[in-house]
Amino acid sequence: MIAQFTKKLSLLLSLINSYCQHKAITTLSVKQSVLTASILMAGLVLATRYMGGLQFLELLAFDQMVRLVSNSEPDERLLIVAITEADIEKLKKWPISDQTLAQALKNLQQYKPKVIGIDLYRNIPVPPGENALLKELRLPNVISIYEIGGVDAETVPSIRGVSPQQTGFNDLLLDADGVIRRNLMYAYEGEKKYYSFSLQLSLKYLAEQNISFKTRPDGLQLGNTTFPALSTHSGGYHNLDDTGYQVLVSYRSMNVARQVTLSQVLRGEINPNLVKDKVVLIGTTAPSIKDIFFTPYNAGQSAKPRTPGIFLHAQFVSQILSTTLDRKPLFWFWSEWEEALWIFSWALIGGVLACRLRHPLFLGVVGVVSWAGLCGICFYIFFQGGWIPFVPAALTLITTGISTFCYVLLRSSLHDPLTDLPNRDCFLKSLEVAIAWQRRRTRLIANSQLRQKTRFAVLFLNLDRFKIINESLGYQVGDQLLKNTAQRLKASVRNKGTVARVGGDEFAILLGNISHTSEATQLADELQQQIGIPFQKDGQEIFTSISIGIAFNQSELNYHPVELLRDAHIAMYRAKDLGKARHQVFATGMHTQVIKRFQLEADLRRGIELEELYLVYQPIVSLITEKIAGFEALVRWNHPKYGSVSPLEFVSVAEETGLIIPLGKWIFQAACRQLSIWQAQFPVTPPLMMSINLSGQQLTQPDLVEYVEQSLKETGLDARSVKLEITESVAMQDVEAAITVMLRLRSLNLRLSIDDFGTGYSSLSYLHRFPVNTLKIDRSFVSRMTDTDEDAAIVQTIVMLSHSLGMDIVAEGVETVEQKAKLQALNCEYGQGYFFSKPVDSKTATALLQNQCSPCLGSRE
Repeated sequence: MIAQFTKKLSLLLSLINSYCQHKAITTLSVKQSVLTASILMAGLVLATRYMGGLQFLELLAFDQMVRLVSNSEPDERLLIVAITEADIEKLKKWPISDQTLAQALKNLQQYKPKVIGIDLYRNIPVPPGENALLKELRLPNVISIYEIGGVDAETVPSIRGVSPQQTGFNDLLLDADGVIRRNLMYAYEGEKKYYSFSLQLSLKYLAEQNISFKTRPDGLQLGNTTFPALSTHSGGYHNLDDTGYQVLVSYRSMNVARQVTLSQVLRGEINPNLVKDKVVLIGTTAPSIKDIFFTPYNAGQSAKPRTPGIFLHAQFVSQILSTTLDRKPLFWFWSEWEEALWIFSWALIGGVLACRLRHPLFLGVVGVVSWAGLCGICFYIFFQGGWIPFVPAALTLITTGISTFCYVLLRSSLHDPLTDLPNRDCFLKSLEVAIAWQRRRTRLIANSQLRQKTRFAVLFLNLDRFKIINESLGYQVGDQLLKNTAQRLKASVRNKGTVARVGGDEFAILLGNISHTSEATQLADELQQQIGIPFQKDGQEIFTSISIGIAFNQSELNYHPVELLRDAHIAMYRAKDLGKARHQVFATGMHTQVIKRFQLEADLRRGIELEELYLVYQPIVSLITEKIAGFEALVRWNHPKYGSVSPLEFVSVAEETGLIIPLGKWIFQAACRQLSIWQAQFPVTPPLMMSINLSGQQLTQPDLVEYVEQSLKETGLDARSVKLEITESVAMQDVEAAITVMLRLRSLNLRLSIDDFGTGYSSLSYLHRFPVNTLKIDRSFVSRMTDTDEDAAIVQTIVMLSHSLGMDIVAEGVETVEQKAKLQALNCEYGQGYFFSKPVDSKTATALLQNQCSPCLGSRE
């Protein structure tokens, strides 16, 4: 039971996670992604930093900057008396005896130093010379050391008999990586106060200048100089043990002070000026004594020797004196909110760069420059005494830049660059999530009261007449139209669904959580109204409309995203077939029709290859002589499975798929060959004519004229006996281009005819420009001319107009003797229709021609 519940919960959380991820990709703009990535990366880095995850890296950066900055000359106020390995070998004893140390102190005192510090534990006498040493240690300008100790270190007491005012603790603070970067100057426990060795030396040196020492809650004060104590989050430290009063060590240089050896002091071979009024520190530098430590100069660099403890004390004393007397600034730090703002700023810079610079090479170069700029800023501020976050800022710069760049790449692959809408792939992913969510919701909700039927719908939209607008007004206007359309769609849909561009002039909308189908149809009506408002471009109004197909999900069906989008696409084409500027809801029968159409296309391709198509010929009869003047070639298809297929079905498929081009060439060649045979069999004057239909696609083929000319040469036909028929609507689609092609065809002496005249666009204003020989009156007018005076008047007008322009007339659809008689009365030259003959095969047509001598041909009483 628990396992099943856990599995279901896991699946639900996984679904919610994928939904949220995809929702973020589809809804966040590039600018929003920059801000979001900056906040997330900065927050992640700040959280990691606050927990101490970046302290190691920040301390490494600190060490590197110390090595670059610390190059000052040795402090003239200090002198180090080093007990070297050679000194120990010469004395042949360690620790050195009290007598030797007392002699060294006595020799130094004669040069009048201000203060002498002994960095040697002398809590246990090393005879001989104990009393002599005690005498020297009690002098007021001598400071010795002791160890406070603690949990991990033993206490080393000071020398008995020496005043506490002349001692200082020697506790050195090691960071987690074993490097000394801090100086514990002062501590207290109740009423008991502890002064560090370096602080005691500094106070002795400063005593003659009347510089007072005070403790404050936030630090120490020497005269007018304040030494702020480190807090738990100062600089790059996090969760620092800030016991006592600690300061960050400002290292002067590796050679912090001048140096002499113990042997030189014992022999009196030193320059008195090196000691007079100086701070003299005595300690060991011999590697065998192990009084050596890691500092920023040698941290992580095994080739460099570690620093002796006496040099560290010299660094501490030099920092205190330089800060108090020379006004050298101590390290300062930003507050936590200032550091957070600084880190976020660099996150924002990284995001903006990744947003603006899409090319990886340019982004890499500018990223390196930005990183170098960050280094320069941090180094400059460090040189001025400020320790600001470098590693967190660099990390946010890099991580935000990379994450934003990846997001921009991902978003670019899922969004349309022109409209910034989700593209087809992204929309299908949204559809997949919606289907999975709906499917999961149906399974999880078992309470019948909660099982309110909620559905989602896919709307497929296509801009009507976009191709005409694009080609007539230019692609820039077309692109702007697409942008404006996208904006209107988004404004209408708002947060009710997802709008995507799935094709050139095609959009899709995923409308979720609808309880009734009317919600989708109402939205479709609203979109129709919005798109119907004219677009403004340079003061010109551009009108367009949209055809919309709507498909609803059906929970009982195992839908795939592509299938649901396909169904909406089919419904959209159905809306276009019904007259455009409308919406149509998908029905199962539509898919069946589409499948049938695709099968018809495949069969047609095969049928053309296997020569299943053939020509029939319908006579065109002279109404003056009532003899056959020619034929119109018509294509037919005898399907091996379905038998005779209507031309209304397969010709439109051929035009949509481009098969009309090879089919049209075959028709032209076959008709010309047949006409050549008939002209040879029946030489009459004028010679027999052949009318051949020309589709819109054929008219736009660049090799049309050359192909026609070549076919005429092959068959040996006189071009004047071939007539090409072009429908009125095809001619009016692009008038200037049509006229150009017609003139080229006329240059071959071909005859041209406008077919179905009066049913398409109004071409009267262009009729005088068309280089045509014949007008064919559409059968719709001829069939009604004996019934209504209006149609008779239309036919009469067309005949008169044609004759005035020097054209002859062919009347289609002649089916009765009355129609023939009326046409003859109107001086119509030719007739075509079932009254004379239906379309017949070549053998039957040949037989009709053989009977041409009969004077009664065509008379039907």
